[in-house]
Amino acid sequence: MTIETNNPHSWQEAIRVYSQPRVLGMLFLGFSAGLPFLLVFSTLSAWLSEADISRTTIGFFSWIGIMYSIKVFWAPIVDRIPLLFLTNLLGQRRSWLILSQTGIATGLLLLAFTTPENSIQLFAIYALIVSFSSATQDVVIDAYRIEAMEKEYQAAMAATYVLGYRVATLAAGAGALYIADFINWQAAYIAMAALTGIGIVTTLIIQEPGHSIKTDTLAHEEQLINQLESRVHVKGLAQIITEWFSAAVISPFAEFFRRTGKYAIIILLLIGTYRITDITMAVMANPFYLDLGFTKSEIASITKLFGFFLTITGVALGGILVVRFGIIKILLLGSILVITSNMLFAWLSVIGPELTMLALVIGSDSLAGGIATAVFIAYLSSLTNTAYTATQYALFSSLMTLFPKLIAGFSGIIVDSYGYFAFYIYSSILGLPALLIIIYLLKNARAYKNTMGH
Repeated sequence: MTIETNNPHSWQEAIRVYSQPRVLGMLFLGFSAGLPFLLVFSTLSAWLSEADISRTTIGFFSWIGIMYSIKVFWAPIVDRIPLLFLTNLLGQRRSWLILSQTGIATGLLLLAFTTPENSIQLFAIYALIVSFSSATQDVVIDAYRIEAMEKEYQAAMAATYVLGYRVATLAAGAGALYIADFINWQAAYIAMAALTGIGIVTTLIIQEPGHSIKTDTLAHEEQLINQLESRVHVKGLAQIITEWFSAAVISPFAEFFRRTGKYAIIILLLIGTYRITDITMAVMANPFYLDLGFTKSEIASITKLFGFFLTITGVALGGILVVRFGIIKILLLGSILVITSNMLFAWLSVIGPELTMLALVIGSDSLAGGIATAVFIAYLSSLTNTAYTATQYALFSSLMTLFPKLIAGFSGIIVDSYGYFAFYIYSSILGLPALLIIIYLLKNARAYKNTMGH
C-alpha cells in the first residue's frame, strides 16, 4: 500500500486521472450502489417520522443497515461461488450484480405497497430485503472497482464511484422527498424501484474484469489447505468443502494478518472508527430538520440538492489530494474536517430553523464528508490483495460500518433523553479515536509502509 506518494504527481497529472475511461465508468456503478442506501436509512426515517413512529423505534430501525456491516459473512460465496447459467453468460462479478439488483428492485416495490402504520413488522422485513440485496451488490461492485484498474488509479476510481453514489443519494434523498411531498411515499418508492434499471443496464454493458492471483499467494493458500487437511481427515464431498472453506474464507483473513503484522489490529481499529461520527449523526438528520421546523421541500433543496454539489466537490478534491499527497495525510485531514463540521449541527440546534445557517452547516458538512469518503474508500481499496478482492474489502467495509451502526441505533434514545445539542456534541467526540490512530500511523509511517507491500 502507498502511504505517501513516493514519486509525487504534478497537479496537472493528478487532475488528468479523471479522463481515464474506466474511471469515468464508475459513475454508473456508483449510482447503482448509492440508490438503495438512503431508502433504508434517512429517507426511510423521514417516512417513519411522518407516520408518527417514535424516535426510539426509528433509531432501532437503523439496525436494518447492519446488513452492510455483516456482508463479510457471505462475501466468500460471492467471491468464489458461480451462479448457474448466469455466471457462464455474464461472468462471476456481473452475474452476482444482476441477482442483487433484482433483489433491490423487488424489495423497494414491496415497501411501496405497504405502510409502516399498518404493519411495522412487515415493513421492516421488506426493508431488510432491500438492505441485504444492496449489501450484496456492494460486495460485487467493490471487487469490480479494485480489479478493473491498477492501484494508482484507485483514489480516482473511488472519487467517481462516490460521485455516482452521491447522484443516486440525491435521487433517493431529495427526489424521494419531493415525490413524497407532492404525491405520497408509495409513489416515491415506486419511482426509486424504476431507477434500479440504470444499474441493471450498466451491468449488461460493462465487461467482466480480470482476476489475477500472485504465485506467492497461491503457495500460501495451498500450504494453508494442506495444514487444515492434515488436522481434519476428511474425504469426498467433505474434503471438497474443507478445501473451499480454507481457500475462500480462511485464506483471505490469514493473508491480511500475515501481510500487515503488528499493525493489523491498529488498521482494523481505524477502519471500525473512522466513519463513526457521520454515520451516528445521519440517523437523526431528517428527524432533526423536521423537528426544527423545516419543510420536506426545504430539506430536499438544502440538505440534498445544495449538499450534493458540495459533496461532489469534496469527493473530486479528495481524489486529487490523494494522488498529490498520498493517503494518510488526507485521512487525517478528512477526520479533522468531519469532527469539526459535525459540531456545527449542535450550533444549528440552538439557532433554530434559519435557512442561511442550514445552508452553511450543510455546505461545511458535505465538503468534509466528500473528502473523507473519497480518501477512505481509496485507503480500504489499497489494503486488499486481488486474490481475495471481494472478501477482504467486504471485511474492511463491514468493520467500517458495524460499530458505528450499532452505536447509531441508540441515537433516538439520546435525542429523546437529552436533546439534539447534546447528541451532536456526543457524535463529534466519537470521532476522536480514529483521529488519534491516524496520528499514530503518521508518526510511524515508514515502519507501517514496510508492512504493507503486496
